[in-house]
Amino acid sequence: KKGGTRAVLEFIRVHPDVRALGTEPHFFDRNYDRGLEWYRSLMPRTLDSQITVEKTPSYFVTKEAPRRIFNMSRDTKLIVVVRNPVTRAISDYTQTLSKKPDIPTFEGLSFRNRSLGLVDTSWNAIRIGMYAVHLETWLQYFPLSQIHFVSGEKLITDPAGEMGKVQDFLGIKRVITDKHFYFNKTKGFPCLKKSESSGLPRCLGKSKGRTHVQIDPEVIEQLRDFYRPYNIKFYETVGQDFRWE
Repeated sequence: KKGGTRAVLEFIRVHPDVRALGTEPHFFDRNYDRGLEWYRSLMPRTLDSQITVEKTPSYFVTKEAPRRIFNMSRDTKLIVVVRNPVTRAISDYTQTLSKKPDIPTFEGLSFRNRSLGLVDTSWNAIRIGMYAVHLETWLQYFPLSQIHFVSGEKLITDPAGEMGKVQDFLGIKRVITDKHFYFNKTKGFPCLKKSESSGLPRCLGKSKGRTHVQIDPEVIEQLRDFYRPYNIKFYETVGQDFRWE
């Protein structure tokens, strides 16, 4: 959540070999009891040569999701978009605040005891960023070779490079390149250039690229310290340094 999954989905569906479901089906977390046929019925029609993609960020932090997906198909390829857990938490809070303006402060929710530096790991915005913890469950079912990690930061600075790696991982031709993107200065992130068919440039909606709430730098420092061991373990597990320090 708040890592860049919507961007990856919108970018990858430009590829002729990919069909994507536009909405989040939440099948493997909230709607599992509806059954696999219900899930299949939501999917876009595809040719044998095409890959079907859906995105639901909460799967990554749902304990049952890896087993359920494995039971459907152990060959599923998984894409996880990760971003600095501190900025991710602030972005998450900013989104919630826009819907519920009367929630407590970010600082108040982040700590059980701030003077002791005790972070409240039961708060979802904090818990989601403990990537190493969530990943353990997935690795009980899927090998790392079937999981691709996209850097949320690089997705902004080098969308073509990150999408190139996604296309390689999916085993499809590198069709999406830097000629597909332009940087939108107002939003602060890349957008897709207009396609021949639609004639309109495609930018993510107004809920993306919100101005973050201003947070006390000391709070950010405390959270950085909290996440550091989790980040290091995550880097070591996936063999990739995301440079969030």
